[in-house]
Amino acid sequence: MTPKRAAALVIGNELLSGKIAELNVLVLARTLRSIGIALERVLMIPDERALIAREVRELSAAHDVVFTSGGVGPTHDDVTIDAISDAFGVSAEVMPELETQLRAYYRETITEGHLLMARAPAGSRLLANAEHPWPTIVKENVWILPGVPQIFAMKMPIITAELGGAPRFVSLAVFTTLDEGLLKPLLDRVVAAHPAVEVGSYPKWHEPRYKTKLTFDGIDAVAVQRARDSFAASLPQGTQIDIDEE
Repeated sequence: MTPKRAAALVIGNELLSGKIAELNVLVLARTLRSIGIALERVLMIPDERALIAREVRELSAAHDVVFTSGGVGPTHDDVTIDAISDAFGVSAEVMPELETQLRAYYRETITEGHLLMARAPAGSRLLANAEHPWPTIVKENVWILPGVPQIFAMKMPIITAELGGAPRFVSLAVFTTLDEGLLKPLLDRVVAAHPAVEVGSYPKWHEPRYKTKLTFDGIDAVAVQRARDSFAASLPQGTQIDIDEE
């Protein structure tokens, strides 16, 4: 079975300038991996409406699902909602459910600025759960997520519930005292013999136990184990120090 293909569009001048550290891609990648979705592409772009619209349009056409991060607040640089509306050729409109929740939360202190956060591209779906009742906006195959890491992470159970069900990725590992230069011919053979398995090689510096960690990933557990075992068996005696599930 071929896993679904996903892309992430990370939006924010503050990320590109280094004012804020990007933390959301790691959380998203791990969540998608756990439900059998392959995150194939990540783009980071500034808060520019036309640019966001263009990238959303292209990513949406090329992937099964797209996740945006950032630009959904009430300030001048929060243009993601308008940009995604542009990408799909619709207007941004106030969603009554969002407005109701905003008014209930802010009560007498609510402002027109707060109410800007009730807008979504026309035709969007709103997804929520009992634990996190503030809805997540989904337009077509594009999930519009906040940039604040704590809030972004709170959306992951909703993604899992809505998109889960496919076989999850299996990841196995081998640790060896050999460096990558010595491992290359062994890796080339296992990669050629097991094309359905993704093989990764990661050197480790200042680690007294091993020099390289090798990983074997795929949705076919049998194929992944065969690739891992084939590689492990090819290592010279005494150079394999551990074998583990990721």
